[in-house]
Amino acid sequence: MISKGHTKLSLVKQCSLIGIHRSGIYYKPRQESVLNLELMRLMDEHYLDHPFKGAPQMHTWLTKDKHYSINHKRTERLYYEVMGLRATQPGRHTTKRNKAHKIYPYLLRNLTITRSNQVWQIDITYIPMAKGFMYMVAIIDVYSRYIVNWSVSNNMDADWVCECMEQAFEENGRPEIVNTDQGSQFTSPRFTKLILNDKYSRLSMDGKGRATDNAHIERFWRSLKYEKIYLNPPKDGVDLYIEIRDYVDYYNQIRRHSMIDKNRPQDLYKKRLKAVA
Repeated sequence: MISKGHTKLSLVKQCSLIGIHRSGIYYKPRQESVLNLELMRLMDEHYLDHPFKGAPQMHTWLTKDKHYSINHKRTERLYYEVMGLRATQPGRHTTKRNKAHKIYPYLLRNLTITRSNQVWQIDITYIPMAKGFMYMVAIIDVYSRYIVNWSVSNNMDADWVCECMEQAFEENGRPEIVNTDQGSQFTSPRFTKLILNDKYSRLSMDGKGRATDNAHIERFWRSLKYEKIYLNPPKDGVDLYIEIRDYVDYYNQIRRHSMIDKNRPQDLYKKRLKAVA
């Protein structure tokens, strides 16, 4: 439905007319060797159950338990640089921090969250495909567990993350707090200015090496991968986009969550917004 050579409508306008995010049309997956794709698929699933493991422990697991003959440098590159993972315990972490960027304090400690749009969390994850892989960014409303926006891309640049957040603001308003990790995408001047420029929203960042500070979005990644991606490995980027779209609709509108008293996220999110209005 997208015409890249259209003489009157830009790609941005075409995407807006049919209701998809602009990054949704860029489906060329990242390329790695067949072996590397296999290793990343294993590490991704193992990490969901063992998030305390860093690259050294992953290497031990792959070589001793899974019997792969690989060196530690391969594991470190895939774990840290390609997949963007980090262990929950302090130590070397995968989120690439730019030391020239300002780090903001963590604001959620001992905070009671009682309403929608009080706190959003945003994060990026690696998504395996049958051939290649892509990245996904998602934003979750902590009170209701409602996914307010998401996008897929073949890179993790700050512009992509900002576009996803801008669209979330346009469609759902602004939250009081946006919580992120210390990745360079989130500490970038464009992202921090986007959050802070109206003086309503505040920016909160996880402690160094503390993935548990962003726990709600991490739980969403686990649900998405175990309930959808691993069961139905996407054939290509288009298939990936459709699978994620369908799962987010299910997660928001149908799936009842035990952590919010068996409510559906969309019902709780919209109900609380109406009450505040």
